[in-house]
Amino acid sequence: MALMTMVQALNRALDEEMALDPRVVVLGEDVGKRGGVFLVTEGLLQKYGPDRVMDTPLSEAAIVGAALGMAAHGLRPVAEIQFADYIFPGFDQLVSQVAKLRYRSGGQFTAPLVVRMPSGGGVKGGHHHSQSPEAHFVHTAGLKVVAVSTPYDAKGLLKAAIRDEDPVVFLEPKRLYRSVKEEVPEEDYVLPLGKAAVRREGKDLTLIGYGTVMPEVLQAAEELEKAGVSAEVLDLRTLMPWDYEAVMNSVAKTGRAVLVSDAPRHASFVSEVAATIAEDILDMLLAPPIRVTGFDTPYPYAQDKLYLPTVTRILNAAKRALDY
Repeated sequence: MALMTMVQALNRALDEEMALDPRVVVLGEDVGKRGGVFLVTEGLLQKYGPDRVMDTPLSEAAIVGAALGMAAHGLRPVAEIQFADYIFPGFDQLVSQVAKLRYRSGGQFTAPLVVRMPSGGGVKGGHHHSQSPEAHFVHTAGLKVVAVSTPYDAKGLLKAAIRDEDPVVFLEPKRLYRSVKEEVPEEDYVLPLGKAAVRREGKDLTLIGYGTVMPEVLQAAEELEKAGVSAEVLDLRTLMPWDYEAVMNSVAKTGRAVLVSDAPRHASFVSEVAATIAEDILDMLLAPPIRVTGFDTPYPYAQDKLYLPTVTRILNAAKRALDY
């Protein structure tokens, strides 16, 4: 085991997969000599050379399109988009071509590629460097979507994504890149896509989150424990496919669900989870599912931290559920 930040864990995952499989290549803006804007690809160019670590033009459409061509011809590209906000120039390639290749070709071609992108706010990046666009990808049939919150998960899930036969959008909460450290195995391991993690056992209330908001969710659970409330915490980790069984089992046990995300509230991913809970286990609920999210505004500069779900907002939602 080694104590790692999320950046270090991601770098280790890429290094190990490139060493194991010569088909794995990395491409993106400044991923080579610079090592990526957040240094996730640091050192890979020196180790694997320019044929496998490729700096690209400043064109997200070209990055995603090139990755698709590589994947269709047998490689396993890992494309980096510098910020999740920048994916939109390459959005057509991703949702119209990458996501649909297996279906359009009747299974003759697949697109085993990963599109990595730092997502979420909390770094004073303003509205062009702080968005959480996961709902766009979850809504697109053919894409798998991962949102990590710990270094351990980051390594195991990125390795699983690279080995998967389908395209994976891999969301990395940049606020947690270096603010969280934990022990990560130095040997090879993978975590299954589509499986949530129970971060904390509880019986009175289920707190559900993923990615950027997980530190606040866990802190809220600790505060609730001080008040005599036992909160179960689920980290979804994969948003498509999401772990239906884990969510339903937990909420059926506690009877209450608070769902937390830093994406805008309207048509958010947690809205889908909340609707599914209400549809499928309504008779087992003691309160309606409650969402704590970002706001339906452009991400702000001045009020950066207030846009994110705070511990106080999560606790207020928990109180509503408990008092219902």
